[in-house]
Amino acid sequence: MKVLVVGGGGREHTLIWKIAKSPLVDKIYAAPGNGGIAEIAECLPISAEDIGGLIKFAKNVDLVVVGPEVPLADGIINELPKGKAFGPTKEGATIESDKSFAKELMKKVGIPSAEFKVFKSYESASAYIENAKEAIVIKVSGLAAGKGVFIIKDKEEAKSVLNEIMIERAFGESGNKIVIEEYLEGEEVSVIAFTDGKDFIPLLPCQDHKKLLDGEKGPNTGGMGAYAPAILTKLEIENVIEQIFEPCVWGLKKEGITYKGILYAGLIRTREGIKVLEFNCRFGDPETQPVLPLLETDIMEPILATIEENLKSISLKWKSDYATCVILSSRGYPVKYEKGKEIMGLNEISNALVFHAGTKKEGDKILTNGGRVLGVTGIGRSLEESIETTYKEIKHIRFDGMYHRKDIGKKGLKKNYKFT
Repeated sequence: MKVLVVGGGGREHTLIWKIAKSPLVDKIYAAPGNGGIAEIAECLPISAEDIGGLIKFAKNVDLVVVGPEVPLADGIINELPKGKAFGPTKEGATIESDKSFAKELMKKVGIPSAEFKVFKSYESASAYIENAKEAIVIKVSGLAAGKGVFIIKDKEEAKSVLNEIMIERAFGESGNKIVIEEYLEGEEVSVIAFTDGKDFIPLLPCQDHKKLLDGEKGPNTGGMGAYAPAILTKLEIENVIEQIFEPCVWGLKKEGITYKGILYAGLIRTREGIKVLEFNCRFGDPETQPVLPLLETDIMEPILATIEENLKSISLKWKSDYATCVILSSRGYPVKYEKGKEIMGLNEISNALVFHAGTKKEGDKILTNGGRVLGVTGIGRSLEESIETTYKEIKHIRFDGMYHRKDIGKKGLKKNYKFT
């Protein structure tokens, strides 16, 4: 089988690494890929957002797996032959590409989430904020690469964020609408599941670290690291499927949308129970990087069963280990950063997986080519061991301006839990 994977980040490198292990696959293409992906797949000079170019090349392969949200939101699945592509349609991807749509859907079908209001103008949003008495969260309604969420503690900050989104247009058309929510207090966790529109198979729960700085401080990023499995019990995961995933897909069905592919729920455990922070229409990034290395099952099995609407016949087998991924970023991320810095020490890594995100290959050199550059994933028999392994291996890697958080996974250690 020939497979095309769309995308060029750490998530796609991890997916390709896992797909390459399948005996069903004999050739993998990546569009556009990156410096690390080039070692295990043939990279194509086609952007992940070039829908026409991707559709044209897809005639050469048996299956297309779409990694990022943008091509999904642009409708690539709608343009590909039925049975040849993995991912939700453009209509299904609205669960991520329009947060106001997602919030209205959750309200309609009774999925627990924060109270909210949707605004289309700076004036109406600003007037609402004037009367806000507690902390709020402002969200860009459209796609914002994980950077469009702002936790607000005072009115001056709120107006500054509103100005950035709706007047200065920092997020372009994605900021035409905003969602203002109540601030929820609690521990965050991500659950990702395969769904064929009828049945669900969850992956291991994972905890992302969104803030740039240690101690969950600084601006939001696309994710600075993650560990798995995280803080949910088996019963809680079953409840998440029954009370969140099933109503979501059922609610979409009532809107005339059949949802097939990956459904991601960003959750928070509050005093009132588990609530939804957001839905995504694809594998998480960086969550994929610690989760998939723990999967023993051939990943092509659930992918193909999802497409064939036969997930009921599949069960996943997992290692009894833990994994921690730490993102190495360029100085200045998530705002301005330089590219083209040579990465040293990759050949010195012996006890961890390194997934490339923002890299490119020039001759025999690997250079930085993005804000999030690499994800280093260590595996251990305990969460503590996986953390220690990751940070030990990171010491081998060097590039000008390299930055990473020093506390990925430590929140999990404080919980002193054992996942079953």
